Amino acid sequence: LPVNSDVNVNIYSITGQLVENISGHYEAGSHSVTWDASDVASGVYFYKVSAGDFSQTMKMTLLK
Repeated sequence: LPVNSDVNVNIYSITGQLVENISGHYEAGSHSVTWDASDVASGVYFYKVSAGDFSQTMKMTLLK
């Protein structure tokens, strides 16, 4: 993050259903987010990261 920001990470199933929302206020710099996926099935998920004017959606594969 170039500046302090409120950050939202939304995780969606392949069908577009919201599975998890992780949000918080982060200081400028690099960060990581840990998702406890113990209650969801293996498969393909999408996650959307939003911080200020920045927004990006990416795909991930969860293997258990």
